[in-house]
Amino acid sequence: MIDATAVQAVNTMTARWARAAVADEGTVFAATGVWPLLALLAGGAGGPARQELEDALGVGADRATALGGELLGALDGMDGVDAATGLWTRQDLPIRSEWEAALPPGVRGALTGDSEHDRKELDAWASRCTRGAIAEMPVPLSPATQLVLAGALTVRTAWPQPFRPGWLMPKSGPWRDRSLAGLTRSVDDLDGVLRVVPDTPAGPLTLSGVAGGNGLDVHLVLGAEDAPGGEVLEAGIGAVAGRYAGWPGSALPPGAAGPGVQVMEVESWDPTPRVTLTTPAFTVKARHDLLRRAELFGLRTAQDTARGHFPGISPAALALSSGEQSITASFSAEGFWAAAVTAFSMAPGSAPPRRKVKLISVRYDRPFGFLAVHRATGLVLTAGWITEPEAGADTMW
Repeated sequence: MIDATAVQAVNTMTARWARAAVADEGTVFAATGVWPLLALLAGGAGGPARQELEDALGVGADRATALGGELLGALDGMDGVDAATGLWTRQDLPIRSEWEAALPPGVRGALTGDSEHDRKELDAWASRCTRGAIAEMPVPLSPATQLVLAGALTVRTAWPQPFRPGWLMPKSGPWRDRSLAGLTRSVDDLDGVLRVVPDTPAGPLTLSGVAGGNGLDVHLVLGAEDAPGGEVLEAGIGAVAGRYAGWPGSALPPGAAGPGVQVMEVESWDPTPRVTLTTPAFTVKARHDLLRRAELFGLRTAQDTARGHFPGISPAALALSSGEQSITASFSAEGFWAAAVTAFSMAPGSAPPRRKVKLISVRYDRPFGFLAVHRATGLVLTAGWITEPEAGADTMW
Protein backbone atom coordinates (compact mmCIF):
# COMPACT_ATOMS: atom_id res chain seq x y z
CA MET A 1 0.00 0.00 0.00
CA ILE A 2 1.19 3.54 -0.77
CA ASP A 3 1.98 5.81 2.14
CA ALA A 4 -0.83 8.37 2.57
CA THR A 5 1.77 11.14 2.82
CA ALA A 6 3.04 10.33 -0.66
CA VAL A 7 -0.50 10.23 -2.08
CA GLN A 8 -1.28 13.66 -0.63
CA ALA A 9 2.03 15.11 -1.80
CA VAL A 10 1.65 13.81 -5.37
CA ASN A 11 -1.97 14.93 -5.61
CA THR A 12 -1.00 18.39 -4.32
CA MET A 13 1.65 18.67 -7.04
CA THR A 14 -0.92 17.47 -9.60
CA ALA A 15 -3.36 20.19 -8.52
CA ARG A 16 -0.68 22.91 -8.70
CA TRP A 17 0.43 21.67 -12.11
CA ALA A 18 -3.18 21.66 -13.33
CA ARG A 19 -3.61 25.34 -12.48
CA ALA A 20 -0.32 26.22 -14.19
CA ALA A 21 -0.54 24.02 -17.29
CA VAL A 22 -4.16 24.12 -18.44
CA ALA A 23 -4.88 26.99 -20.80
CA ASP A 24 -6.70 27.27 -24.12
CA GLU A 25 -5.20 24.10 -25.56
CA GLY A 26 -5.67 20.54 -24.39
CA THR A 27 -2.96 18.88 -22.36
CA VAL A 28 -2.17 15.86 -20.21
CA PHE A 29 0.40 15.35 -17.47
CA ALA A 30 1.43 12.93 -14.75
CA ALA A 31 2.86 14.29 -11.51
CA THR A 32 3.04 10.64 -10.48
CA GLY A 33 5.82 10.31 -13.03
CA VAL A 34 7.68 13.40 -11.81
CA TRP A 35 7.37 13.37 -8.02
CA PRO A 36 9.35 10.15 -7.38
CA LEU A 37 12.23 11.33 -9.56
CA LEU A 38 12.32 14.70 -7.80
CA ALA A 39 12.33 12.81 -4.50
CA LEU A 40 15.36 10.80 -5.59
CA LEU A 41 17.12 13.96 -6.73
CA ALA A 42 16.31 15.66 -3.42
CA GLY A 43 18.04 12.87 -1.54
CA GLY A 44 21.27 13.69 -3.34
CA ALA A 45 20.90 17.48 -3.34
CA GLY A 46 22.55 19.97 -1.05
CA GLY A 47 22.28 23.65 -0.14
CA PRO A 48 19.49 25.84 -1.53
CA ALA A 49 18.65 23.28 -4.23
CA ARG A 50 17.77 20.73 -1.56
CA GLN A 51 15.49 23.21 0.24
CA GLU A 52 13.69 24.13 -2.98
CA LEU A 53 13.08 20.47 -3.80
CA GLU A 54 11.76 19.83 -0.29
CA ASP A 55 9.34 22.75 -0.63
CA ALA A 56 8.07 21.45 -3.98
CA LEU A 57 7.77 17.87 -2.73
CA GLY A 58 6.00 18.80 0.48
CA VAL A 59 8.21 16.52 2.61
CA GLY A 60 11.81 16.51 3.84
CA ALA A 61 14.45 15.26 1.43
CA ASP A 62 15.48 12.25 3.52
CA ARG A 63 11.90 11.03 3.84
CA ALA A 64 11.12 11.96 0.24
CA THR A 65 13.86 9.67 -1.05
CA ALA A 66 12.40 6.69 0.78
CA LEU A 67 8.85 7.60 -0.21
CA GLY A 68 9.87 8.05 -3.85
CA GLY A 69 11.40 4.59 -4.01
CA GLU A 70 8.42 3.06 -2.25
CA LEU A 71 6.00 4.85 -4.57
CA LEU A 72 7.77 3.58 -7.69
CA GLY A 73 7.66 0.05 -6.34
CA ALA A 74 3.99 0.37 -5.40
CA LEU A 75 3.08 1.75 -8.80
CA ASP A 76 4.71 -1.18 -10.56
CA GLY A 77 2.74 -3.53 -8.30
CA MET A 78 -0.66 -2.02 -9.17
CA ASP A 79 -2.91 -3.91 -11.53
CA GLY A 80 -2.98 -1.97 -14.79
CA VAL A 81 0.08 0.16 -13.95
CA ASP A 82 3.69 -0.38 -15.00
CA ALA A 83 6.56 1.78 -13.74
CA ALA A 84 10.25 1.64 -14.57
CA THR A 85 13.30 3.69 -13.63
CA GLY A 86 16.50 4.12 -15.60
CA LEU A 87 19.86 5.68 -14.76
CA TRP A 88 22.59 6.32 -17.30
CA THR A 89 25.93 7.93 -16.41
CA ARG A 90 29.27 8.67 -18.01
CA GLN A 91 31.73 5.93 -17.15
CA ASP A 92 34.11 8.43 -15.60
CA LEU A 93 31.44 9.96 -13.35
CA PRO A 94 31.63 8.55 -9.81
CA ILE A 95 28.22 7.80 -8.27
CA ARG A 96 27.78 7.50 -4.54
CA SER A 97 26.74 3.95 -3.72
CA GLU A 98 24.32 4.99 -0.96
CA TRP A 99 22.32 7.16 -3.41
CA GLU A 100 22.27 4.49 -6.11
CA ALA A 101 21.07 1.97 -3.53
CA ALA A 102 17.93 4.07 -3.02
CA LEU A 103 16.93 3.60 -6.66
CA PRO A 104 14.35 0.90 -7.44
CA PRO A 105 15.41 -2.00 -9.65
CA GLY A 106 15.69 -0.92 -13.26
CA VAL A 107 18.24 -0.07 -15.90
CA ARG A 108 21.77 1.05 -15.07
CA GLY A 109 23.43 2.07 -18.31
CA ALA A 110 26.43 4.01 -19.52
CA LEU A 111 26.62 7.21 -21.55
CA THR A 112 29.41 6.98 -24.08
CA GLY A 113 29.51 10.64 -25.10
CA ASP A 114 28.49 9.61 -28.62
CA SER A 115 25.16 11.41 -28.79
CA GLU A 116 23.80 9.34 -31.67
CA HIS A 117 24.62 6.05 -29.97
CA ASP A 118 23.29 7.18 -26.61
CA ARG A 119 20.13 8.56 -28.19
CA LYS A 120 19.30 5.20 -29.74
CA GLU A 121 19.73 3.41 -26.42
CA LEU A 122 17.60 5.87 -24.46
CA ASP A 123 14.88 5.99 -27.12
CA ALA A 124 14.74 2.20 -27.21
CA TRP A 125 14.24 2.13 -23.43
CA ALA A 126 11.42 4.69 -23.58
CA SER A 127 9.67 2.81 -26.37
CA ARG A 128 10.07 -0.57 -24.70
CA CYS A 129 8.76 0.65 -21.33
CA THR A 130 5.68 2.30 -22.88
CA ARG A 131 4.88 -0.37 -25.47
CA GLY A 132 5.78 1.99 -28.28
CA ALA A 133 3.59 4.89 -27.15
CA ILE A 134 6.57 7.16 -26.38
CA ALA A 135 9.19 6.63 -29.06
CA GLU A 136 11.77 9.14 -27.85
CA MET A 137 13.34 9.87 -24.49
CA PRO A 138 12.38 13.50 -23.70
CA VAL A 139 15.90 14.69 -22.98
CA PRO A 140 18.53 16.49 -25.09
CA LEU A 141 21.92 14.80 -25.26
CA SER A 142 25.35 16.27 -25.86
CA PRO A 143 28.92 15.19 -25.14
CA ALA A 144 28.64 17.25 -21.93
CA THR A 145 25.73 15.19 -20.56
CA GLN A 146 26.96 13.39 -17.45
CA LEU A 147 23.82 11.70 -16.09
CA VAL A 148 20.25 10.90 -17.15
CA LEU A 149 17.60 9.81 -14.64
CA ALA A 150 14.33 8.70 -16.21
CA GLY A 151 11.03 7.15 -15.27
CA ALA A 152 8.37 5.48 -17.43
CA LEU A 153 4.73 5.03 -16.44
CA THR A 154 1.85 3.31 -18.19
CA VAL A 155 -1.76 3.18 -17.01
CA ARG A 156 -4.47 1.03 -18.57
CA THR A 157 -7.95 -0.15 -17.69
CA ALA A 158 -10.92 -1.67 -19.50
CA TRP A 159 -14.55 -0.79 -18.83
CA PRO A 160 -16.60 -3.77 -17.58
CA GLN A 161 -19.49 -2.15 -19.45
CA PRO A 162 -18.17 -0.65 -22.70
CA PHE A 163 -19.60 2.53 -24.14
CA ARG A 164 -21.68 2.48 -27.29
CA PRO A 165 -19.88 4.35 -30.09
CA GLY A 166 -22.01 6.85 -31.95
CA TRP A 167 -22.26 10.39 -33.13
CA LEU A 168 -22.14 13.62 -31.12
CA MET A 169 -22.82 17.10 -32.44
CA PRO A 170 -22.95 19.80 -29.74
CA LYS A 171 -25.56 22.52 -30.25
CA SER A 172 -23.60 25.23 -28.45
CA GLY A 173 -20.17 26.06 -27.07
CA PRO A 174 -16.70 25.76 -28.65
CA TRP A 175 -17.60 22.45 -30.33
CA ARG A 176 -20.89 23.67 -31.78
CA ASP A 177 -21.97 21.84 -34.95
CA ARG A 178 -18.81 19.72 -35.00
CA SER A 179 -19.19 16.02 -35.70
CA LEU A 180 -17.49 14.19 -32.83
CA ALA A 181 -16.85 10.52 -32.09
CA GLY A 182 -19.42 10.18 -29.33
CA LEU A 183 -19.50 7.53 -26.63
CA THR A 184 -22.69 6.78 -24.71
CA ARG A 185 -23.82 4.37 -22.05
CA SER A 186 -26.85 4.15 -19.76
CA VAL A 187 -26.62 2.72 -16.24
CA ASP A 188 -28.83 2.48 -13.16
CA ASP A 189 -26.04 3.33 -10.68
CA LEU A 190 -26.95 7.00 -10.35
CA ASP A 191 -24.72 7.65 -7.35
CA GLY A 192 -21.70 5.73 -8.61
CA VAL A 193 -21.63 7.51 -11.96
CA LEU A 194 -22.68 11.05 -11.13
CA ARG A 195 -21.89 13.66 -8.49
CA VAL A 196 -22.64 17.37 -8.66
CA VAL A 197 -20.55 19.64 -6.45
CA PRO A 198 -22.27 23.04 -6.28
CA ASP A 199 -19.60 25.02 -4.44
CA THR A 200 -15.86 24.84 -5.16
CA PRO A 201 -13.23 27.56 -5.70
CA ALA A 202 -13.87 27.07 -9.44
CA GLY A 203 -17.66 27.20 -9.11
CA PRO A 204 -20.03 24.25 -9.64
CA LEU A 205 -18.61 20.99 -10.96
CA THR A 206 -20.04 17.82 -12.43
CA LEU A 207 -18.03 14.64 -11.95
CA SER A 208 -18.68 11.33 -13.68
CA GLY A 209 -16.74 8.34 -12.44
CA VAL A 210 -16.08 5.62 -15.00
CA ALA A 211 -14.91 2.51 -13.16
CA GLY A 212 -12.32 0.25 -14.72
CA GLY A 213 -12.22 -3.46 -14.05
CA ASN A 214 -8.83 -3.45 -12.33
CA GLY A 215 -9.18 -0.90 -9.54
CA LEU A 216 -8.54 2.18 -11.69
CA ASP A 217 -11.19 4.85 -12.31
CA VAL A 218 -11.38 7.76 -14.73
CA HIS A 219 -13.30 10.80 -13.50
CA LEU A 220 -14.60 13.27 -16.08
CA VAL A 221 -14.83 16.82 -14.74
CA LEU A 222 -17.02 19.60 -16.19
CA GLY A 223 -17.25 23.14 -14.86
CA ALA A 224 -19.30 26.19 -15.73
CA GLU A 225 -18.88 27.49 -19.27
CA ASP A 226 -16.84 30.53 -18.23
CA ALA A 227 -14.69 28.78 -15.60
CA PRO A 228 -10.93 28.62 -16.39
CA GLY A 229 -9.88 25.08 -17.20
CA GLY A 230 -6.93 25.04 -14.81
CA GLU A 231 -9.15 26.03 -11.90
CA VAL A 232 -11.78 23.44 -12.86
CA LEU A 233 -9.23 20.61 -12.99
CA GLU A 234 -7.56 21.73 -9.76
CA ALA A 235 -10.93 21.83 -7.99
CA GLY A 236 -11.83 18.47 -9.53
CA ILE A 237 -8.87 16.86 -7.77
CA GLY A 238 -10.17 18.16 -4.46
CA ALA A 239 -13.71 17.05 -5.28
CA VAL A 240 -12.60 13.50 -6.10
CA ALA A 241 -10.81 13.44 -2.74
CA GLY A 242 -14.08 14.43 -1.02
CA ARG A 243 -12.90 17.89 -0.05
CA TYR A 244 -16.17 19.56 -1.14
CA ALA A 245 -19.74 18.57 -0.32
CA GLY A 246 -21.83 17.41 -3.26
CA TRP A 247 -25.02 15.73 -4.35
CA PRO A 248 -25.17 12.17 -5.70
CA GLY A 249 -27.26 11.50 -8.78
CA SER A 250 -30.19 10.04 -6.85
CA ALA A 251 -30.57 13.25 -4.80
CA LEU A 252 -30.66 15.69 -7.73
CA PRO A 253 -33.91 17.59 -8.29
CA PRO A 254 -35.58 17.87 -11.71
CA GLY A 255 -34.16 20.45 -14.07
CA ALA A 256 -30.64 21.68 -14.82
CA ALA A 257 -28.91 20.25 -11.76
CA GLY A 258 -25.29 21.03 -12.62
CA PRO A 259 -22.91 21.69 -15.53
CA GLY A 260 -23.98 19.41 -18.37
CA VAL A 261 -26.65 17.69 -16.23
CA GLN A 262 -30.37 17.56 -16.99
CA VAL A 263 -32.73 15.67 -14.65
CA MET A 264 -36.13 14.60 -15.97
CA GLU A 265 -39.11 12.66 -14.69
CA VAL A 266 -40.88 10.72 -17.42
CA GLU A 267 -43.55 8.08 -17.75
CA SER A 268 -42.02 4.64 -18.24
CA TRP A 269 -42.86 0.96 -18.00
CA ASP A 270 -39.46 0.39 -16.43
CA PRO A 271 -39.39 1.74 -12.84
CA THR A 272 -35.58 1.82 -12.68
CA PRO A 273 -33.99 5.32 -12.56
CA ARG A 274 -31.15 5.66 -15.06
CA VAL A 275 -28.36 8.04 -15.99
CA THR A 276 -27.09 8.39 -19.56
CA LEU A 277 -23.50 9.54 -19.90
CA THR A 278 -22.34 10.99 -23.22
CA THR A 279 -18.77 12.04 -23.91
CA PRO A 280 -16.48 12.26 -26.93
CA ALA A 281 -13.65 9.81 -27.35
CA PHE A 282 -10.28 11.51 -27.10
CA THR A 283 -6.56 11.10 -27.49
CA VAL A 284 -4.34 13.84 -26.11
CA LYS A 285 -0.56 14.22 -26.22
CA ALA A 286 1.81 16.69 -24.60
CA ARG A 287 5.47 17.36 -23.96
CA HIS A 288 6.36 19.46 -20.93
CA ASP A 289 9.56 21.36 -20.26
CA LEU A 290 9.64 21.09 -16.47
CA LEU A 291 12.34 23.74 -16.16
CA ARG A 292 9.93 26.35 -17.56
CA ARG A 293 7.98 25.90 -14.34
CA ALA A 294 11.04 25.56 -12.15
CA GLU A 295 9.36 26.99 -9.04
CA LEU A 296 6.55 24.45 -9.21
CA PHE A 297 9.03 21.56 -9.23
CA GLY A 298 11.72 23.09 -7.01
CA LEU A 299 14.30 23.27 -9.78
CA ARG A 300 15.35 26.93 -9.97
CA THR A 301 18.67 26.78 -8.12
CA ALA A 302 19.52 23.29 -9.41
CA GLN A 303 20.01 24.76 -12.91
CA ASP A 304 22.78 27.15 -11.85
CA THR A 305 25.94 25.84 -13.51
CA ALA A 306 28.20 28.10 -11.41
CA ARG A 307 28.36 25.32 -8.81
CA GLY A 308 27.30 21.75 -8.15
CA HIS A 309 24.03 20.98 -6.38
CA PHE A 310 24.00 17.21 -5.89
CA PRO A 311 26.87 16.20 -3.59
CA GLY A 312 24.89 13.20 -2.41
CA ILE A 313 24.79 11.80 -5.95
CA SER A 314 28.40 12.35 -6.96
CA PRO A 315 31.50 14.09 -5.64
CA ALA A 316 31.69 15.71 -9.08
CA ALA A 317 29.91 19.06 -9.46
CA LEU A 318 26.56 18.52 -11.21
CA ALA A 319 23.83 20.92 -12.28
CA LEU A 320 20.47 20.15 -13.86
CA SER A 321 20.54 20.77 -17.61
CA SER A 322 17.07 19.52 -18.63
CA GLY A 323 13.86 18.04 -17.29
CA GLU A 324 10.98 17.02 -19.56
CA GLN A 325 7.93 14.76 -19.73
CA SER A 326 6.32 13.23 -22.82
CA ILE A 327 2.86 11.77 -22.31
CA THR A 328 -0.17 10.51 -24.20
CA ALA A 329 -3.61 9.39 -23.01
CA SER A 330 -6.63 7.89 -24.77
CA PHE A 331 -10.27 7.37 -23.71
CA SER A 332 -12.24 4.97 -25.92
CA ALA A 333 -15.37 2.83 -25.91
CA GLU A 334 -13.41 -0.06 -24.40
CA GLY A 335 -11.20 1.65 -21.83
CA PHE A 336 -8.48 4.15 -20.93
CA TRP A 337 -4.75 4.03 -21.64
CA ALA A 338 -1.91 6.43 -20.87
CA ALA A 339 1.87 6.40 -21.10
CA ALA A 340 4.46 8.88 -19.84
CA VAL A 341 8.23 9.16 -19.81
CA THR A 342 9.93 11.74 -17.59
CA ALA A 343 13.65 12.42 -17.78
CA PHE A 344 16.20 14.67 -16.09
CA SER A 345 19.75 15.20 -17.34
CA MET A 346 22.76 16.74 -15.65
CA ALA A 347 25.79 18.47 -16.98
CA PRO A 348 28.95 19.58 -15.18
CA GLY A 349 28.59 22.58 -12.85
CA SER A 350 30.47 24.45 -13.51
CA ALA A 351 -44.39 -4.92 -18.15
CA PRO A 352 -45.40 -3.37 -14.83
CA PRO A 353 -47.71 -0.27 -14.61
CA ARG A 354 -46.35 2.98 -16.03
CA ARG A 355 -44.97 5.35 -13.41
CA LYS A 356 -42.84 8.44 -13.05
CA VAL A 357 -39.13 7.57 -13.37
CA LYS A 358 -36.03 9.75 -12.94
CA LEU A 359 -33.87 9.93 -16.05
CA ILE A 360 -30.61 11.91 -15.95
CA SER A 361 -28.65 13.06 -18.98
CA VAL A 362 -24.97 14.02 -18.52
CA ARG A 363 -23.21 15.45 -21.55
CA TYR A 364 -19.55 16.38 -21.87
CA ASP A 365 -19.95 18.38 -25.07
CA ARG A 366 -17.50 21.22 -24.37
CA PRO A 367 -13.94 21.31 -22.96
CA PHE A 368 -13.59 19.19 -19.83
CA GLY A 369 -10.99 17.59 -17.61
CA PHE A 370 -10.18 14.03 -16.65
CA LEU A 371 -8.41 12.31 -13.78
CA ALA A 372 -7.19 8.71 -13.81
CA VAL A 373 -7.22 7.59 -10.18
CA HIS A 374 -6.15 4.51 -8.25
CA ARG A 375 -9.40 3.64 -6.50
CA ALA A 376 -8.02 2.18 -3.27
CA THR A 377 -5.61 5.02 -2.43
CA GLY A 378 -7.02 8.04 -4.30
CA LEU A 379 -3.67 8.59 -6.03
CA VAL A 380 -4.12 10.64 -9.23
CA LEU A 381 -2.08 8.80 -11.87
CA THR A 382 -2.69 11.13 -14.82
CA ALA A 383 -4.68 14.32 -15.38
CA GLY A 384 -5.62 16.29 -18.44
CA TRP A 385 -7.83 18.83 -20.18
CA ILE A 386 -9.63 18.05 -23.44
CA THR A 387 -10.16 20.75 -26.06
CA GLU A 388 -9.83 18.63 -29.22
CA PRO A 389 -11.89 15.41 -29.02
CA GLU A 390 -11.80 12.79 -31.73
CA ALA A 391 -13.70 13.68 -34.88
CA GLY A 392 -16.73 11.68 -35.91
CA ALA A 393 -18.36 11.02 -39.23
CA ASP A 394 -19.32 13.94 -41.45
CA THR A 395 -22.94 12.91 -41.36
CA MET A 396 -25.12 11.07 -38.88
CA TRP A 397 -25.71 7.36 -39.46
